[in-house]
Amino acid sequence: MASPKLPVLLLPHPLILLPTARVTLPISRSLADAILSLLDDSDAVLAAIPLPAPDSPSEVTYGTAARIARLVRPRNQSSPTQPYLLSLHGIQRIRFPAPIQIDQSDTLPVHNVVYPSSEGTPSRDIVEAFKHAALVLLDRLAKDSPQPQRKDDWLRVAAIVEDISEQRAAWMADVLVAAVSSQYLDRLAFLAATDVEDSLRRATEIFIKQSSIQEVSKKIATAVDESFSRQQKEYFLRQQLAAIQRELQSLQNSPATVGTGFGTGGATNDLDDDDQADADDLADLRRKIEALDVGSEERKVGIREWRRLKRIPQGSVENGVIRSYLEWLTSVPWPSNKTTDPLDVLKDHSFLTRARAQLDADHYGLDQIKRRLMEYLAVVRLRAIADAAQAQAQGNNPSTDASPGAAPTLPTKSKGVKGPILLFVGPPGTGKTSLGQSIAKALGRPFQRISLGGVRDEAEIRGHRRTYVASGPGSIVQALRKAGRNDPVILLDEVDKVGHSNFHGDPAAALLEVLDPEQNHSFNDHYINVPIDLSQVLFICTSNTLDTISAPLLDRCEVVELSGYTYDEKMHIAKRFLLPKQICANGLSDSQLTLTDDALLHVATMYTREAGVRSLERAIGAVVRFKAVEWAEWLDKGNSAVGVEGTANVNGTAKQSEIEKGNGVGKEWRATVEPQELEKILGIPRWDGEERDREEKRGVVYGLVVTGMGEGGILPVESTALPGTGRLKLTGSLGDVIKESGEIALSWVKTHAFELGITAGRGVDPLKVPDVIDVHLHLPAGAQKKDGPSAGIAMICAFVSLLSGACVAKDIAMTGEITLRGRVTPVGGIRMKVLGAHRAQIRKVILPWANRKDVEHDVALEVRREMQFFFVRTIDEALEAAFGHGALGWRKETVLLESRL
Repeated sequence: MASPKLPVLLLPHPLILLPTARVTLPISRSLADAILSLLDDSDAVLAAIPLPAPDSPSEVTYGTAARIARLVRPRNQSSPTQPYLLSLHGIQRIRFPAPIQIDQSDTLPVHNVVYPSSEGTPSRDIVEAFKHAALVLLDRLAKDSPQPQRKDDWLRVAAIVEDISEQRAAWMADVLVAAVSSQYLDRLAFLAATDVEDSLRRATEIFIKQSSIQEVSKKIATAVDESFSRQQKEYFLRQQLAAIQRELQSLQNSPATVGTGFGTGGATNDLDDDDQADADDLADLRRKIEALDVGSEERKVGIREWRRLKRIPQGSVENGVIRSYLEWLTSVPWPSNKTTDPLDVLKDHSFLTRARAQLDADHYGLDQIKRRLMEYLAVVRLRAIADAAQAQAQGNNPSTDASPGAAPTLPTKSKGVKGPILLFVGPPGTGKTSLGQSIAKALGRPFQRISLGGVRDEAEIRGHRRTYVASGPGSIVQALRKAGRNDPVILLDEVDKVGHSNFHGDPAAALLEVLDPEQNHSFNDHYINVPIDLSQVLFICTSNTLDTISAPLLDRCEVVELSGYTYDEKMHIAKRFLLPKQICANGLSDSQLTLTDDALLHVATMYTREAGVRSLERAIGAVVRFKAVEWAEWLDKGNSAVGVEGTANVNGTAKQSEIEKGNGVGKEWRATVEPQELEKILGIPRWDGEERDREEKRGVVYGLVVTGMGEGGILPVESTALPGTGRLKLTGSLGDVIKESGEIALSWVKTHAFELGITAGRGVDPLKVPDVIDVHLHLPAGAQKKDGPSAGIAMICAFVSLLSGACVAKDIAMTGEITLRGRVTPVGGIRMKVLGAHRAQIRKVILPWANRKDVEHDVALEVRREMQFFFVRTIDEALEAAFGHGALGWRKETVLLESRL
């Protein structure tokens, strides 16, 4: 111990070794080897220092000199990294002349240490205060100890404390602090106290604190035990919480806690438990149960559960479960608790006019969808008026044919109009969700949205049964409760992304009852367990695709397609909705920013080519934010905004006389954004490169496709010839159907190679004469899966272009299925494909003749005026339309033969 240097051992957090105490900890093999080398000395001593907390400084200046008491390797040690157990006995406090850095490696670094002087006698007052605090704590520990042996040990220690001398008081403080359980920071501060009086003072504070903790704990336990009975033992934690809250309330109400710091001085709080408020809630719950229809199922269940609630003690768990159920049961909008009469809205003669104005104000275009919605609203109005007239007639003319003994006839209950299940299908950003909100506004009904994306548990639709812990109703009942009426507009968003059958059930199957107008008048939620009438609810579903929706669910829905917007519609939407919204959101006014029509069209065509308008809104928001930064910087330079509002001239610049204020130096504010400024704001156009890359090239044509999100577009079909064995190679993540289309296309070209002028004679394979070649057909964007028969025409045109040398113009795109007989059959998604071709600057489109009605019915007139359509019945007509009349040099007209039975 006389050595000025000691090896340092780091104790893991929150372990602290005090003088006179003993501690055992696991160590690694390398650290055990280092300690074994110290055991050669008969008096092996090292410095044990505590590891600081993670958020505290990593420098240490104090510790404890400890003697190695034991080093063993137990057989049942489970940790392979720390197989040894080390026991240390604290001897004396030490400190380091300079702070040392923590090194958590398995070594024992040697550092200089200083042994603080333990000589000196503390004052009598400090020793007496220490003895008093220690005796109070020991007496409390002895009383609270459940074991007699432990109680006797505390009493013997108390006898030693009473007779301890002033010179041995510091030693006794180390013993007691090590024996009682205290907080980590308190023990750390006690270890750092090297002075005798400081050590006793800190020990006294620890004992007083522990005595208070023991007293409060005992008081809470006593209060709980007094209120216990045989039936209440399971509510131990609840009673403890109540006792703790009472103690906290008494501390807050005491005068000592008034003032700065903790405590509110007796001020009341809404969160405080109030018995009167609880009684008011129960009274309100009873009034709601009494208001239910007499004889109804919900009233019978409510009365039965209310009687159970009154029999069960208030503090029990079952009481809370029943009370939660009754709150949900009474919050469901049953037919008996209607708050509004929907007939008042429908009787208004301007109902349809206002509804049409509401739809037009919220959405531009979408004429077919608006027409279908107006049909539904008109039927709702007429049916409601007819039902009201029938009910009034029955009231004025009561039946007189009833016999005296017959039961009275109950008035027939009007069922109203069964709401259709509308399924809006279209790409993202086309206004499916906002259409539902517009319908709710037009009908004057509340609107609720339920997101089904990722729902994989049937209970999220139907609710959990009450036997489960933390059970609750499903999303349908929750939406009805939020709406407060039994006829809201509920939007089931992302129906195509609902989970399929698994061990949690089938959520899609649970929706069948919800969306079936013949069944949802008695919808059964597992939690409520009372039939709920959903026939008056208008359900609207949204989806991006129909492929992932189950056939039974799709059969219950009326599909309404939203294919996308044309550039003209996007321009109107941007000017009427998007630009004013972004200007208001970014703190500007209409006079401070103007986007020209050319600039909006440039943004729509070169930066945000999509079916919807979400990317267009983000791009417009980026432009508005850029101008907002310029406006803020312009104001920070000393210019004044006074007079600028509403004083922009024709060129979009503010008047110079109204701007040059403040410091007298100003610059004209330009509010107009021109197309040439967009590249500086939005960067390089995203779609400009594609237009330049499209070129007339041998073996390359452009087909029309529909992406998985429902957006239309164009896709190049590339083909090339290379030396080989006469085979066809298909690449581009193609499905089986599209591969078969490639085989059919090549077979047709081989069969008609002579008529097309590709070979010199009939029956000659163009892939083997004059040279043996392979044909490689590739559809770019290889990471995207592609399938379907609609690429047949494009593949034939690509093969003919490759083998004949003729090229197809770059502004021509085509789609259509082919047969070996040379027929062109119809395909789907015509509106999406045509709009995608229009966005890609395609001017000529080749389509099957059977799809002519789709173009005339679904495609907007302004789009048809800007594009030229070729409707073909045969492959010959398709080739003539693609390559031009006389470009291929047909040798002979192909005769189409049809077999007839």
